[in-house]
Amino acid sequence: MNNDMNNDMLHTLAQLGAGMGSATTTALRITVIIVAAWVLASVLRRAIRAFRIRIASRLDDSESVKRAETLGRVFRYLVTVVVSLVAGMLVLGELGISVAPILGAAGVVGLAVGFGAQSLVRDYFTGFFILLENQIRQGDVVKLSSDHAGLVEEVTLRFVRLRDYDGRVHFVPNGQITSVINMSRGFAQAVIDVGVAYRENVDDVMDVMREVGSQLRADPAHGARILDDLEIAGVEQWADSAVVIRCRFKVVALEQWTVRREYLKRLKSAFDAHGIEIPFPHVTVYAGQDRSGHAPALALRMAAPPN
Repeated sequence: MNNDMNNDMLHTLAQLGAGMGSATTTALRITVIIVAAWVLASVLRRAIRAFRIRIASRLDDSESVKRAETLGRVFRYLVTVVVSLVAGMLVLGELGISVAPILGAAGVVGLAVGFGAQSLVRDYFTGFFILLENQIRQGDVVKLSSDHAGLVEEVTLRFVRLRDYDGRVHFVPNGQITSVINMSRGFAQAVIDVGVAYRENVDDVMDVMREVGSQLRADPAHGARILDDLEIAGVEQWADSAVVIRCRFKVVALEQWTVRREYLKRLKSAFDAHGIEIPFPHVTVYAGQDRSGHAPALALRMAAPPN
């Protein structure tokens, strides 16, 4: 009897020892997983930060540096999330919890959330590629596909903030941006259409336009804005009341409007000095012709003034 009791006690102690050993091993493995995940995430975040600093040190544009910092934050966040998820699944496996049902449930929930917040997800994906491809920078003047235009004040993964000429602020979600017209990269063209009367000699008008363009470029106040001589494309169209001549200046980015306004101001004075007519819109009354080429008299009747 005593021997049976002793055997049972020894067996129980052996089971407890094995259980404690297994628990200790599991706890040790979980600790190793957590520590390894923390070390890996820290190393990857530091590597991304060092790479970002190295790239930023080669950039002389503050906005490009800001874009690099934004992308660096995004990559560090993604690294942290991925490493944490992998570590969490490994810990659950060590605890004996099946990961497959959790992943299945998470997939269903993720699908439902994806359908409900697809516009938000699209905003973040589009914003990420806008930053990655350097399509828009703070300080640029852009026109977006949603007919919003103005000065870019802020670019995030969620939206682009613009301020237009009237001072109104536009918040444009990145998911609504399908095309970007950037008017402030490298250089710009100040395109100017000049209308003169049909009776004017086009060659003489072009000579005056070139003279005014040379004077504008020689002006110290505006010469730094202009990168090349005036380029005259020629007669653009025969409008209803004027012959339209098109020309342009190659200018520093964001200076096209200033140069255009100053050139038009000076050209008006030059046209007045040379007697070149800038026509008003008018209507010509044509009575027609017969087969022999004679125009009939236009019937007019003078009305008596009221008493």
